[in-house]
Amino acid sequence: MRILVVGSGGREHALGWALARSPARPSLLFAPGNPGTAALGENVPVAATDVDGLARLARERAVTLTVVGPEAPLVAGLVDRFEADGLAIVGPTAKAAQLEGSKAFAKAFMDRYGIPTAAFRTFGQGEIAAALAYADARFEAGTPVVVKASGLAAGKGVVVCGSAAEARAAIEDAFGGRFGAAGDEVVVEAFMAGEEASVFALTDGEAYVLLAPAQDHKRLLDGDLGPNTGGMGAYAPAPIATGRILTEVCRRVIEPTLAGMQAEGAPFRGFLYVGLMLTPDGPRVVEYNARLGDPETQCVLPLVTSDVAALLDAAARRRLAGVRVETSADHAATVVLAAAGYPDAPRGGDVIEGLDEAAGVEGAHVFHAGTALGADGRVVTAGGRV
Repeated sequence: MRILVVGSGGREHALGWALARSPARPSLLFAPGNPGTAALGENVPVAATDVDGLARLARERAVTLTVVGPEAPLVAGLVDRFEADGLAIVGPTAKAAQLEGSKAFAKAFMDRYGIPTAAFRTFGQGEIAAALAYADARFEAGTPVVVKASGLAAGKGVVVCGSAAEARAAIEDAFGGRFGAAGDEVVVEAFMAGEEASVFALTDGEAYVLLAPAQDHKRLLDGDLGPNTGGMGAYAPAPIATGRILTEVCRRVIEPTLAGMQAEGAPFRGFLYVGLMLTPDGPRVVEYNARLGDPETQCVLPLVTSDVAALLDAAARRRLAGVRVETSADHAATVVLAAAGYPDAPRGGDVIEGLDEAAGVEGAHVFHAGTALGADGRVVTAGGRV
C-alpha cells in the first residue's frame, strides 16, 4: 500500500505519523512534505496546489490512496482531477469544498437547510457603504459583529470587533485588499457568546464517523488576547463537547449538512470540520472547514487507536457504513511554537534546537510545520507557526 499525503504542515506530519502506525505498513510519500515527514517516508518536491503534478506523481508512483491536508488544493479541484483519473483520494470536490472556500456560500447554505448559525449578511465589491451601515446598525442595537473575508485567508480573515470603529476598519481592510481576492466578498455576522469547540467527521458522503472533539485557541497571546491566528494550540477531547452536545450536533448540523450537499449535487466526502460556538441557546456553527484542523489534528489523531490507513481507505472507496473508530481514554494537547514576528512578519532562518530531546520525552511527539533544513543541515524556521 502506497499512500500520498499532500501538504507540508504539522497536520500532514501528524497524518503521516498516524498512517505509519498502520498494521499494513504503508509506504508513504509527502508532497512536498517537510524535514519531519522525511523521517516517515519520501518527500517529493511537488507543490500542494500543483494539480497536474500531483496527479502525474500518483500515476507514476502507483499510489494506492491520496490524503489531502490543506484546503487550497481542495478548492482548486485536486479531488475532481484524481477522481476523473480513477485515483482513490480522501477529500471533497471543488464544489463541495465551497463550504470552506466561500463563507458566503456556507452561510447561505446553512440558511437554506436550517442549520443553526449566527445572523448575517453578505456584501460584495461596491457594497462597502451598505456593509458599514449594517455593522453600525448592529452596534447601535447593542450587538457586536464579526467581520469575515469570504475566501481563503489562511485563518487570518476573521476579525471579532469590539466596537463600531473596529468593524468599520475591518470592513475597509477586507475590501481594501488586505486579504487579496478572499476579501472580494465580506460576511458581517452577529457575535456569538460562548465557548468554541471543533468537531470532526470523516465521511464517504453518506455514512460518517466522529473523531474526538477538540478545542482550538486562535488568539496570539496568553489570556485570549491579541489577533486571531491559524491556531496557537489545542487539546482533545474537549470536555465541554459532552455526549449530549455531540448528539445534537450530529442531528442538527452534520446530518443536515451531508443531506444538503447531496441535494446540491455535491456530496461531501472526506473530513468535515465543524467549528462550533456553544451558546446558551445550543451549538451554532461558526464555520466549516473541508479538511482536518491545524493544530487540532496533532492532538486528535494520537488518540485514535483504530487503523487510520484502513479508515481513510474506507472513506475514499465509499465503504464507511458500519465502520467504528476506536479511541484511547487518554488526553492530548498541542502547543504551537511560532517564529518571531508571527503573524504579521514571521522571521525565517532561526536555528531550532532541542528537537531530539523533546521527541525523547515519553508520550511526547514533535510535529514539524514551518521548518526547513539550513545549509549546515540544521533545522531552521521557515514559516509562522513552526
